[in-house]
Amino acid sequence: MDSNEVRRAWDAVAETYARKRDPGGSDAALIDDLLAELPADPVVLDVGCGDGARTLANLPPGSVGLDFSRRGLELAADTVPDARLVQGDMTALPVADDSVHGITAYHAVFHVPRDRHPDVYREFARVLRPDGVVLLTLPGGRFETVRRGWMGGSMFFSAPGRQATLDQLRDAGFGEVWTATADDPLGTSTEFAFARLG
Repeated sequence: MDSNEVRRAWDAVAETYARKRDPGGSDAALIDDLLAELPADPVVLDVGCGDGARTLANLPPGSVGLDFSRRGLELAADTVPDARLVQGDMTALPVADDSVHGITAYHAVFHVPRDRHPDVYREFARVLRPDGVVLLTLPGGRFETVRRGWMGGSMFFSAPGRQATLDQLRDAGFGEVWTATADDPLGTSTEFAFARLG
């Protein structure tokens, strides 16, 4: 699937995804761990915010939700009406250099072709302030596939593997990387990576 097909696929499944992935799950608690690493009153960029219920709604006021899907952002406008919302591609973030303290990217980067993941991590590094921290889903395996029937539609998934992802984060300038495991609202145990710039 090319990027336009992925965007259309997300528009088609956004409402179903929002219904099935409610705000519960211990992965939401990782946001508190992220905020503990950031200065007071941080600006956080939520990449792949979707309807906003799981991450954006739990971030400080003034945080920014970014999504590829226009429908996802429409849902986020209802869920988190005071949030700043931006439509954009994570391989070329429409965000100024050194402008955010933290980034969340829950179940997001693996919808980009794996050969573009280094571009995503360089973009994260570009928009983060010095010592900024990113919190993202860490893929357990290496894959590139289209899952038919996913959330009632079709969706593209791609990842280079766990170690390659950690290496790519370090190559992008994230000098300190650590991991945590949490359950998502569907009961799936998922590994996440925290990565500090510098």
